[in-house]
Amino acid sequence: MRVTLRRPVAIAAVLALVVVASPAATAAPATAAPAPEAPGGVAGVAVPSLNWQDCGTGDGFQCATAQVPLDYRDLSAGTLSLALARRPASKPEQRIGSLLVNPGGPGGSGVGFARGVVEELPAAVAERFDVVGFDPRGVGLSSALACLDPEQTRAAFARMTAARRPGDFERGQAFAAEFHAGCQARSGALLPYVGTEYVARDIDVLRAALGDAKLNYYGVSFGTYIGTVYANLFPKNFRVLALDGGYDPESYANDPYRYDLGQFRATEAAFNRFLDWCAKTPDKCKFGNGNPGQAFDKLVADLDRDPVKDAEGKVTANGASLAYRIIFAVNGGSPSWPTLGTQLAEAQTRTGRLLRPIAANAAFFAANTAVECADRVYPKSTLQLRARLAIAAAVAPRLGPVAAYGTPGYDHSHAAVCQQWPAKQASRYAGPWSAKGSDPILVIGTTGDPDTPYQDSVVLSRTLRNARLLTFVGEGHSGMSNSACARQATADYLVSKKLPARGARCEDDPAPA
Repeated sequence: MRVTLRRPVAIAAVLALVVVASPAATAAPATAAPAPEAPGGVAGVAVPSLNWQDCGTGDGFQCATAQVPLDYRDLSAGTLSLALARRPASKPEQRIGSLLVNPGGPGGSGVGFARGVVEELPAAVAERFDVVGFDPRGVGLSSALACLDPEQTRAAFARMTAARRPGDFERGQAFAAEFHAGCQARSGALLPYVGTEYVARDIDVLRAALGDAKLNYYGVSFGTYIGTVYANLFPKNFRVLALDGGYDPESYANDPYRYDLGQFRATEAAFNRFLDWCAKTPDKCKFGNGNPGQAFDKLVADLDRDPVKDAEGKVTANGASLAYRIIFAVNGGSPSWPTLGTQLAEAQTRTGRLLRPIAANAAFFAANTAVECADRVYPKSTLQLRARLAIAAAVAPRLGPVAAYGTPGYDHSHAAVCQQWPAKQASRYAGPWSAKGSDPILVIGTTGDPDTPYQDSVVLSRTLRNARLLTFVGEGHSGMSNSACARQATADYLVSKKLPARGARCEDDPAPA
């Protein structure tokens, strides 16, 4: 999942990027021998030249593109372009180097996230680093993947419901097949090469292109998995690696049913904590008249029975799309609860943000799903899939069915589509995970995180051989979003390599307001 920032961050779509099939001008030699000291870990990979130009956004950011190999195992396959944006260090005389940042997803734009890091983290970060974001391969401005178009996404959600019903497994299989066909038709040539191993190799090539002997990295949510893979491929190549909202890497990559079940539980639990707060503080929560759980159940049932339609009679919102939006909404944590209550009250009048058409997320859903299917291996047993999805829907009765049986979207909605995934997994990393021999790594975990459960950060900090865990006792997705204490600890580590004390906890969760 991508992180939710406290303030909106503009994304400048200023670069046109395409996959280059294999023209002679960009094709590299076919040899791709492992070479840990070479950029990307592969002999023969050229370090790209970065031609920085003003992005035209009026905020001091510069934009560039970098050519990287399409396939690190066959350099003759050609290159693709990655989009980058950077804000040069505001105190260049004290500059440490570049700080490469990633917001997660998969499918989140690092180009946009770089602006958020400059705004959100303490000033010392932007003073001492060139803050650099990039859109990973297949994402945003970097040869974006496409699967379903917005109209197909709208039509798929129109066929979904928020609650279990007969035939939901079979409908889920049909949704997966439809998604497969769209991905193959629109992005088939790129699908094998969007896995996180190749993203990590891209990062090492970018490190060299930026002129840094050692990488400085800050990743949130899925960005922690990218960072973990990087640390294991290149344990000697980074100075600092801050991972906020950790993934249990072994479970994510190699035992996905177990990993997904944790997300189903965490998301449902976070929404239930909101409902409990809403019931106890009706003066601050405008939804439900003291019984928000019952009101929500009625609202989604009413919307599934009588969905919102546009002037042409097409369904634009229903109970299923509302439940899906709640999965996003709970990431904001307790500061967002009053707003969420107001938005749910608006939905009762068939208006408001939660009932906006969800089809606008089609591009994000494509990248999120395709990358996870490139990274993970689900058992091929259809009987096991049926049983596991039933368990997931049962442990998360309000928000689980749309993720388990709906069209592929993000995070824990991928089992059916990934179990049948037709593309070669040429860029998948499966371990080891200890990053033996690395410098110290900082892991930040949030106890009430609805998307990257706290226990996953605990496991990650123990799996990495040289890591320190900082615990934010609070709600929301990532410490960056809601904890000034966590933001300061992150900045101290990035700038000075100072780790928090063992067992350190940030207990500054802001109250709902």
